Amino acid sequence: MRLVWIVGALAVLAGLVGLAVVRPLTAFNLLVPKDPAADLVGKGVAYGALPRQRLDIYRPVTATESLPVILFFYGGAWNSGRRQDYSFVGQALAARGYLVVIPDYRLVPEVRFPSFLEDCAQALRWTRRNASSFGGDGGRLILAGHSAGAYNAAMLALDTRWLGEDRLAVRGLVTLAGPFDFLPLDDPATIATFSRWPSPEETQPIRFASRAAPPTLLLHGEDDDRVRPRNSRQLDAALNGAGAQAELRLYPSVNHAGILLALARPLRGNAPVLDDIDRFVRQAVR
Repeated sequence: MRLVWIVGALAVLAGLVGLAVVRPLTAFNLLVPKDPAADLVGKGVAYGALPRQRLDIYRPVTATESLPVILFFYGGAWNSGRRQDYSFVGQALAARGYLVVIPDYRLVPEVRFPSFLEDCAQALRWTRRNASSFGGDGGRLILAGHSAGAYNAAMLALDTRWLGEDRLAVRGLVTLAGPFDFLPLDDPATIATFSRWPSPEETQPIRFASRAAPPTLLLHGEDDDRVRPRNSRQLDAALNGAGAQAELRLYPSVNHAGILLALARPLRGNAPVLDDIDRFVRQAVR
């Protein structure tokens, strides 16, 4: 069974290299076995008035206590993505004992930087105030994301412009294959997303590394040729150099899409991504 899923995943990986493909991931998400210990308990819940300001919520089936909350932002080069395609992520994390929130946000070309960050911040504020209605603790939030979503999570966690006092609820940051230091803008996706902002340095998460950063776990595949591992290495060095608490984990023979797909049940043997996230979150929310 695992070999069958690895073969099938290779096709998905090929489609995801550009980070702008929805259909292969949609098929993967529909077909991959999910964790039965978690359920979708909120579908298309509005956190704002705009069409893409919606989120899905996952919760352990048997949980009774107030749960820590993981707010997960998906990737897609800031120009693609749907929350529905990440139920395998939501259920995987929720089955470990967390309330998991996966929001949509506005995309390029409808918007440019920083409008999608404003949506992500709005989703966090909604989550902090409404998590208790779904069994979560809005005062114990973990920001997480993959690729462009890891960028979004890092900017909210590190740059004080976006969250205000709601930043106090953020207990930790988890990033999967995130771009954190990518000047000069030399990729079509980053040019389209960030080139209109007058101060390019203000778009870079590494600029905001400081002692005030929440505990951070940086995960990256060593074979990632879409977002190079140096992004996580450099942010790790910057955070630790500033006196913050940061940990870097690099996975051999794992590429850009593979680090995300390793959260799926049949592919968890490829890298201990889920175990590493679970260990970190449990420590961060104690």
